[in-house]
Amino acid sequence: MKTITNLIENVPIPRMVRVRENFDRTCIHEIPATILRELDREELGGRILPGMKIAITCGSRGINHNALMARAMVDFVKSRGAEPFIVAAMGSHGGATAEGQLQILKDYGVTEEAMGCPVKSCMDTVEIGVTEKRHQHVRIDKNAAEADGILLFNRIKPHTSFRGPYESGLMKMMAIGLGKQVGANALHSQSPAIMHELVEEYGRTILKNAPVLGGIAVVENAYDETYLIRGLTPQEIIDEEPKLKELSYKTIAHLLFDKCDVLVVDQIGKNISGDGMDPNISGRFVLPQFCSGGIAAEKVVILDLTDETHGNAQGIGLAEVTTRRLFNKMNLEMTYPTGVTNTFLHLMKIPMIMDNDREAMQLALCCCPEAEDQQNLKMIRIRNTAHIDEIEISEALLPLAKANPNIEILSEPYDLKFDREGNLF
Repeated sequence: MKTITNLIENVPIPRMVRVRENFDRTCIHEIPATILRELDREELGGRILPGMKIAITCGSRGINHNALMARAMVDFVKSRGAEPFIVAAMGSHGGATAEGQLQILKDYGVTEEAMGCPVKSCMDTVEIGVTEKRHQHVRIDKNAAEADGILLFNRIKPHTSFRGPYESGLMKMMAIGLGKQVGANALHSQSPAIMHELVEEYGRTILKNAPVLGGIAVVENAYDETYLIRGLTPQEIIDEEPKLKELSYKTIAHLLFDKCDVLVVDQIGKNISGDGMDPNISGRFVLPQFCSGGIAAEKVVILDLTDETHGNAQGIGLAEVTTRRLFNKMNLEMTYPTGVTNTFLHLMKIPMIMDNDREAMQLALCCCPEAEDQQNLKMIRIRNTAHIDEIEISEALLPLAKANPNIEILSEPYDLKFDREGNLF
């Protein structure tokens, strides 16, 4: 990369300032007790009878207290004299293999030892019904279909590629998560313009034809802490989940700046977002014709992958620049199956690869023709889109930060410290 290195070697990197973005910190502390209380309603937990085999779904999203919540659900089922088991419900994630999905659950602490019950992962599905409107065949995980009852467990959150009454949540977990690779492919192979309709249509079909008893819906605050836990019956999933989705729009974090010239993201990963980085923060949407939001950044730089993503670099295509470190970690066997399933092949495109973090930033900084002030570029650096309470901003953004009562200045301006290889970490 000597030619590019020579072209950008004199590009200055702006001095940075550490700031804290302050959001509502309301959260639940008594998590197991809250889950037990939510399930202990006659119309929900009262439907669990002694001897029943109950499937509890667990997905691939990095929900805070994931294992703690799952264990609380297991304990409740046991208290009713029933036999619980965990089932992997994550569409095509984990490389679209049973082993890959089991590893994801293990990474979250969801193991047979920790849960005190079997953890089942397979890609086999069975047909359970046909949708009413489009007459499409709906399939779900074989283990879940054979259970006497299914308890759903997922976080309610804005989706990354479509808008509708039901986005990321229990309805989507049924339609795509329980559908495994076959179900995920069935929805994603159709027009993205009707994805919100398909999620509801498939979800309602599953509620009608599969033994879904209800579920636990979680809403998190801007710090990924548990803001709300709700136990929902099948009818309440239909009626109440849209309301919880609207609430989640108000509680999620967002960068308190409208735009910047360069956004630097230290890490992306499937444990952070389905798209590696949450576009509701980064502003980089898979389908911008259907979604909007987040910061407007002319260039995005991604430096690395999380360990938990196991080389799945989905979302890398949403950036302009990356590093050789990330490229070397990229596992195509983990990355490509998701792209084939969701059809968003551009998510897998590899940006320009620079040898280190410094050069990656310099390349992006010298390619911002739309910048308002070429001598004072606005750059923001975040660890990942799940943790944006403390971030770094360039000096050019300091006036805006000082004018915002929800932003706290934590440091004086400083130069970023690169090691001998030109990396930050």
